[in-house]
Amino acid sequence: MDAGPAILNNSFSPVEDSQSFRGALGAYTTGVTVITTITEEGPMGITANSFASVSLDPPLVLWSPSRHSRRFEHFARAPRFAIHVLAADQKHVCDAFTRSKTAFDGLDWTPNNAGVPLLSGVLAIFECNFEAAHHAGDHDIVVGRVIRAHHAPGVPLVFHGGSYGHFGRGA
Repeated sequence: MDAGPAILNNSFSPVEDSQSFRGALGAYTTGVTVITTITEEGPMGITANSFASVSLDPPLVLWSPSRHSRRFEHFARAPRFAIHVLAADQKHVCDAFTRSKTAFDGLDWTPNNAGVPLLSGVLAIFECNFEAAHHAGDHDIVVGRVIRAHHAPGVPLVFHGGSYGHFGRGA
């Protein structure tokens, strides 16, 4: 019997080998986003690479905050939030919100009409109203209904194999 592709020789159980599972997930290149919202404590942000489109009609997107994050409660059921797709030169923005939920000092941003912080210089912004949330293991899947979107040309910041980088269009 044919053993199949050589990759099957490197099989593992994700339950028994979480490090290999993390490594396998890291093989998928993702964009880098910062999600912002307004809370009783003021403006708040969090870095995430778990962003995806869901539907064009109605316009829905999703992202997945970790249930272990100290910011989880601020974001999992936020009635309004904005998802910002970072440009290649904005790793400092990513790093700032990885370290601090209130990393707005020194950044150019303005509140939208609902008070949600909108960051400047990003490639895209999706202003959302909370649509639904679904428990999914150690994360929640948060679905937002996009009420307004913005985009600009540029090169995105990406994450692959534990490292940040970018790719650009050829000349």
